[in-house]
Parts: sequence; C-alpha cells; structure tokens
Amino acid sequence: MKISIVTTLYKSSPYIAEFYKRSINSIHKIGAQYEIIFVDDGSPDDSLKIVTALLKDDLNITVVELSRNFGHHKAMMTGLEYANGDYVLMIDSDLEEVPELLETYWEKMSENKDTDVVYGKLSQRKDTIWNKLTSGLFYRLLNFLSGEEMPIDIAFSRLATRNYISNLLRFKEREMYIGGLWHMTGFNQIPVNITKHSKGISSYTLRKKIEMLVNAITSFSSMPLRMIFHTGIITTVFAIILSIFFLVRKIIYAEIVSGWTSLIVITLLMSGIILSSLGIIAIYMSKIFNEVKNRPYTIVRSVHTGDYKK
Repeated sequence: MKISIVTTLYKSSPYIAEFYKRSINSIHKIGAQYEIIFVDDGSPDDSLKIVTALLKDDLNITVVELSRNFGHHKAMMTGLEYANGDYVLMIDSDLEEVPELLETYWEKMSENKDTDVVYGKLSQRKDTIWNKLTSGLFYRLLNFLSGEEMPIDIAFSRLATRNYISNLLRFKEREMYIGGLWHMTGFNQIPVNITKHSKGISSYTLRKKIEMLVNAITSFSSMPLRMIFHTGIITTVFAIILSIFFLVRKIIYAEIVSGWTSLIVITLLMSGIILSSLGIIAIYMSKIFNEVKNRPYTIVRSVHTGDYKK
C-alpha cells in the first residue's frame, strides 16, 4: 500500500521543514510506503530551494515547479496528476491543518472499507470573528444560489482513494472551484470534525473571497441568469400595472401625474437593473470564452525527482 501526500507551496518556507518531519512521522505510524509531492505555485520566497534540498535525503519526494503563480486550487489539481499512490492526502503545507490528520483520516477510512473520501469538517476554528463570519456566509450563499447541498465549513485536507482521484481529475475546467468539484465527483464521503489553527493574517482577503464566491456560483449554478429573467418579468408586470393606473386616473379624473423625483428614481432603478443584468451575463460569457479556448490551467516548468529534474 502506498500513500501520496500532495501539497502546494506559496510563501511556505517557514513551515516546510516541520511539515515534512511531521508528515513522515505520521506515515511511519501507519506503516505504508509513501511519496510527497510539493507543487511550487510560483512562490516568491525560497520554498523551492528548501524542498529541492530535501531530495538529497529522500527519493520519495517529487517537486512540481510551475512556471508562475496559477492559484491554489489549480496547483493542487496539477499535483494530483503526479500522484500514483493507492490513497492520496490533499493538505496545505502551512500547518493550519496539521499533518497528523493523516492518521485521523486513515483510522476513519479503515473503519469502513466502502469509504472513498474522509475530509475535515471545522468544528472549531482559531480565527478572527470576521473570517469566521465571512466563511460561514460563503458556504451558505453558495448553497442557496447553486441549488447544491455542498458540505458547510469544510477543511481543505482530505484523504481519498485512487479511484476517487482518477475521477476528480476528469474535470478539466479552467475557472475552477475545487470545493465544488469535490462535491460533484460524488462517491462515499465521510466528514471528521477537526480544529483548524490560524497562522496569522489569512491570504484570502475579502476581495479574494468575493471573487471566489462569484467564480463558484457561476461555475455551478445558472440561478443568477434565471433571477435576471424573473426580475425582468416582475418589472414588466409592475410597469404595465402602473401604466394602467396612471391611464385610468387621466381618463376618469383628468389628472396629470407630476413629479420629476419619482421619474428620476425609476430611471436610475431600471438603469441599475439593466447594468447589473448585463454584468452577470458578461461573467458567464467570460467563463465560456475562457473554457472554449482550451488553454491549460497550469504550466509546469520542471519536475524535480531525486538527483535530476525533467
């Protein structure tokens, strides 16, 4: 039996040595063969230098060096393509989710041979109130708009079978949200309550969270487009009723409805609805544009294994 650990590197140099040491200890406790795949996602620090130095003492390490920063989710999917273990652990190297989770996940998976995935569910998170609030709203809003029942407050780490990983890699989306792909792949997935530690300021700023939310919603839901249609129908019906009302008042009471303020407000409201609708349509068109070009979602500069790179 062989376990593959796949992790990404971006400003990870302070954590690599400890991550590697603790990962090896957990693997030895399980008693399995292993490989560790580090994906350098264009890290600006010396993360690449540190992990390539580990190759001198451990031939079970593979370093996938990307040509630039492509993003966390894309880098992880690229790393999975190089994993060939019977089981694969996806985890970040920043120690927010500890490497010892491999033992926890393995124990849970061993209890039920029909389990394909064991993933972390955040029962407690050492983070700011703001980050907890925005993370909770993210999942709930995503589920509401997508119509899917994706697990809420999931961690990034998960242990999966070879069969699950092979099917996950069948998704070739250029604009991806990996959490949604995990859910869409299906199979028997079991959560385990874990605690996620905080290393300080999160790299996921409010702007990045909003961008991720928009990407996730437009990747897994057509509801925003349906909402535009419904808004148009409601607005049209309201305009017809209002027109009839004003016409009746004119005929029966010979009244001329005055008020430039109401006219300006209605004009601005309709302009806002039109522009917002066009913006939503433009987002979907942009995603279609990116997909049909069929560009690779990452570019590998080199792969370091043992004493050489190819």
